[in-house]
Amino acid sequence: MRTDFLWGGATAANQVEGGFDADGKGLSCADLLSNGTREVPRQITPHQSEEGLYYPNRIASDFYHHYEEDIRLMGEMGFKCYRMSIAWTRIFPTGEEETPNEAGLAFYDRVFDLLHEQGIEPMVTISHYEMPIHLVNKYNGWASRETIDHFLRYCRVLFERYHTKVRYWLTFNEINCGTLALGNYMSLGIVHEGTRYFTKQIDDPQLRYQALHHQMVASALAVQVGHAIDADLQIGCMIAMMPTYPLTCHPKDLLKCQKQWQEINYYCTDVMVRGSYGAYTKRMWADMGITLSISDQDRQTLKDGTVDYIAISYYQTNCVSHEDDHSMIGGNLLAGVANPYLKASEWGWQIDPDGLRYTLKELYDRYQRPLMIVENGLGAFDQLESDGCVHDPYRIDYLRQHIRCMKEAIADGVDVMGYTPWSAIDIISASTGEMAKRYGFIYVDSDDHGNGSFRRIRKDSFYWYANVIASNGEEL
Repeated sequence: MRTDFLWGGATAANQVEGGFDADGKGLSCADLLSNGTREVPRQITPHQSEEGLYYPNRIASDFYHHYEEDIRLMGEMGFKCYRMSIAWTRIFPTGEEETPNEAGLAFYDRVFDLLHEQGIEPMVTISHYEMPIHLVNKYNGWASRETIDHFLRYCRVLFERYHTKVRYWLTFNEINCGTLALGNYMSLGIVHEGTRYFTKQIDDPQLRYQALHHQMVASALAVQVGHAIDADLQIGCMIAMMPTYPLTCHPKDLLKCQKQWQEINYYCTDVMVRGSYGAYTKRMWADMGITLSISDQDRQTLKDGTVDYIAISYYQTNCVSHEDDHSMIGGNLLAGVANPYLKASEWGWQIDPDGLRYTLKELYDRYQRPLMIVENGLGAFDQLESDGCVHDPYRIDYLRQHIRCMKEAIADGVDVMGYTPWSAIDIISASTGEMAKRYGFIYVDSDDHGNGSFRRIRKDSFYWYANVIASNGEEL
């Protein structure tokens, strides 16, 4: 392992911070997602609640009031890197202000200063599933080109304020989520008339892919702005890797698998790393009845604003088949055909460490850019035992297997910058709003409805991972 390998952990502001109305923060789209089905209110209005619904992102893990303790615990584990995000609405409460909210900026100054005090390098995602609800209401999120200008104002403020404190940046979290219907509200801020559920979106592919194009133009412009402010900044893209295998050696399974890789895993990275849409997109758009508005200036912007590195989330793999009579299994954003050779987590996500090695090799061979694993982990029902401890050998085993396969990929010649598992601390699940679906090295004493002391408790995996980092991955 390289001596400067970025070991650490990851969270997202909307899933960890809480303090949804503290110090001038505005309302984000995540603040209006209930737990369970993640219902979206029929009428999206500021600080709206509906009887019988609980909005877990508004409290989350209360990092906003516990950040000092939490960062010191990360320091105790020996983190070299903390992949986090900034809440857009802490800086621009509606997204349209000309002047940023100083209280929000000062909060992140304190966070970054304490991270550096602990020897931890921040890696900041600029937008992680929490765009201002005002922009959703007024512009239908990224469906409008006007959102690009508001995002760039936000980016410029961040780069100018923090470029001496933050070297590593990511523009959008899991931007390829926009290739899927569930990305409408969560990722793109699109609400169709009649929308009620986060997971049961009305979908208009023409609108969705145009909005995704706007996001990628905004990302390319942000890269250019950041590099102009400080040429030493490393600005990357972040995608949800959803690898698939052909279920059988039937050629039609292989062709379907190849098509899915292109349309989900490569669609955004081709643009953000290579600077243009892949050749396969012409037929893809035609088959979907899509005609995107892409100007000559857009094409030049995409070419001029390519990223410095690629960050990924990796949790599981699925299979694909050209036949429809197969049992399906869930996963991070994308369901698929069950792989008979793999076991699954309690949430039905198939566990495939070897798939991480395969995925890293595929990405590096295609793009020749440094890779960063910024999400990888196991959601599980952790139990606080009578001895006051949390014993999670299943998580240790999951991470151990994936780290071994990551090391094999590095030995294969892949340039991997670092590894920040999901998550540093227990947080609210993005897909279900649960606290019970725990990922962290640190247990947070809170339930699915925000009840509890919010006391922080080190799990067994906390001590195990501290030793992994101290040995630079040699002792697993």
